[in-house]
Amino acid sequence: MLPLHGMKVLDLTQFLAGPYCTLILADLGAEVTKVERFPGGDDSRRVGPFKNGEGYCFAMPNRNKRSIALDLKNEKGKHIFMQLAEKADVVIENFRPDVKTKMGIDYNAVKAVNPGVIYCSISGYGQTGPYSQKGGFDIVAQGVTGLMRMTGEPGGRPVKVGIAINDISAGITAAYGILGAYIHKLKTGEGQYLETSLVDAALAWTFWESAAYFGAGEIPAATGARHRRSTPYQAYKTKDGYVTIGAGNDKLWTNLCNKVLGKPEWVGDPRFIDLQTRMKNIDLLESMIEEILKEQPTSHWVEKLDESGVPGGPVYTYEQALNDPHILARDMVLEIHHPILGDMKTIGFPVKYSGTPLSIRTPAPWLGQHTNEVLNELGLQEEEIKELYNENVVYNKYPERMII
Repeated sequence: MLPLHGMKVLDLTQFLAGPYCTLILADLGAEVTKVERFPGGDDSRRVGPFKNGEGYCFAMPNRNKRSIALDLKNEKGKHIFMQLAEKADVVIENFRPDVKTKMGIDYNAVKAVNPGVIYCSISGYGQTGPYSQKGGFDIVAQGVTGLMRMTGEPGGRPVKVGIAINDISAGITAAYGILGAYIHKLKTGEGQYLETSLVDAALAWTFWESAAYFGAGEIPAATGARHRRSTPYQAYKTKDGYVTIGAGNDKLWTNLCNKVLGKPEWVGDPRFIDLQTRMKNIDLLESMIEEILKEQPTSHWVEKLDESGVPGGPVYTYEQALNDPHILARDMVLEIHHPILGDMKTIGFPVKYSGTPLSIRTPAPWLGQHTNEVLNELGLQEEEIKELYNENVVYNKYPERMII
């Protein structure tokens, strides 16, 4: 039995922050039902690449979930949603703060039919504050939180982090918030409302940067591959690429000098005698290290780093990362069959359980794939379901695959 077996989740979210949250819950065994508008569905369904009309970007974070396509603006559609909400443990949404209230599906409305519900909202800026009504995507939150000013090369333009880090951080934050509320509910029977935002979640990850600012008034700026508090701790150029080295403490620094770089005299050099002096001379240190590293390829230096016990590794392209034997041995690339996309690869599970191993139980659903199944669970009969389709209250993208 999976850890969250029996938890019922209604997922009104789209794009990445919310779906990543519900992916975590679904992978852990929760029954996650996406409630999607139609004919478009979750906005990430519009993002390519596509195969046979289905998108890979939607397929990745939406495995192990069901989909019901439902018109929430229709009174019958809203009635169906409230029936589902009445039985749900968790409802999660990422509308702008006022939208859910206007639609009549906000926390108070759901709580009226399900007092024990856990209702979670994810938004750009949060449910309160002067910016609460503004829309917020990952790129906007990266700008507002200062992340773009501390990413990239010194003196360069602001740079976006290479992944949608604010979306992911908000999704993770919402997931652990929901799990905390769920444990509370199991102990007390009480549900509650919780919310987070892309901005709040990202700022919560800036521990060392906030320490430097609150402690010394330092404003974190772009440092390229360098660490702000430690060196050698960055990517260095080699003969054929780059290698990362993490030798920030004295023991590792000594091993690096003696066993990797062949420069034992650097250990006692007054310019590098401790971490503080190495940081003061970081430009010089970088040039001196790279002068040596450029003589051999990356693979040579990775081998020497491994032999000396100094943490380091190659700077891969994404393609190289996904084909690395260690990544494959850790099952971080899995294969699955999708009924429309066909055989496809996806990212594996970052947490390995000894007693309740995770698996891809179902591929991401097509829009409205489980509409009939969900309606049947509510006790609707065949003729009632047909009438809902005829009235455009519900939808299935592939009616030829539909079984009534």
